[in-house]
Amino acid sequence: MVVRPRDDPGGAPDGDPGPGRTGGGDPDPDGARAADVIARGVRGAEPGEVPGRLCEVAVELLPVTGASVSLRSEGMPVQLSASSAQAAHLAQIQATLGDGPCQSALEDGAPVLACDLTSGRDAGRWPVFAQQATEAGVRAVYAVPLGSGPVCVGTLDLYRDRPGGLTDGQLHVARIVAGVMTVALMALPHGDEPETPDGEDWLSGLAADHDEIYRAVGMIMAQLGVGADDALARLRADAFAHGRTALDVARDVIAHRTRFDRS
Repeated sequence: MVVRPRDDPGGAPDGDPGPGRTGGGDPDPDGARAADVIARGVRGAEPGEVPGRLCEVAVELLPVTGASVSLRSEGMPVQLSASSAQAAHLAQIQATLGDGPCQSALEDGAPVLACDLTSGRDAGRWPVFAQQATEAGVRAVYAVPLGSGPVCVGTLDLYRDRPGGLTDGQLHVARIVAGVMTVALMALPHGDEPETPDGEDWLSGLAADHDEIYRAVGMIMAQLGVGADDALARLRADAFAHGRTALDVARDVIAHRTRFDRS
């Protein structure tokens, strides 16, 4: 479901309290606590560490078990970081399928809260993703855009091991984390990225997996004599058919363990 701001604050279906919510005083207690936790979480971080730190902050602030961040890109999103191996795997599933709350949030330009992937509307909206997500132990996913409209640069995806929604206060906190993530990413001019201690541009390094996929797409294009969209579709279809991620198949193509002109 697509969630847009409401004037009347309400509760999530399972009644989770908002972090830091109080009965009075600070007009924005959720935002104040979030700001404090974010500041502490990113203090002293190198630019390449910021996405991962903010994913960890999201897990600390919200009733979720994992978080990942991906950049918008032609064909497939570029996964930058995740709070856990499970969160990274869920991001790879969405990238492989080209479907899921992350893709819907990019298309809608608004947060998408899939509150129950085990049944009902959410399970039916992304049936294949819902099945694979639940098999991986995830029952709900919340995707928050990084920016809006033409300047939407990606999504912050939040994962939860039981069904349920977010309160207005929790969604507000998720938007704050996404906003800080957006500023951090947009503050890096293309071609002028700070370097990591080993001399590698941090954003280029984080996107290395994405580069492997597109190297494989180029090889499939040459093998089959098809365009990039068709080659990517074949890569995704092979991954889905064998219960693998697109990145796994791409690495086999690059290593010449898999050829599509023989399949």
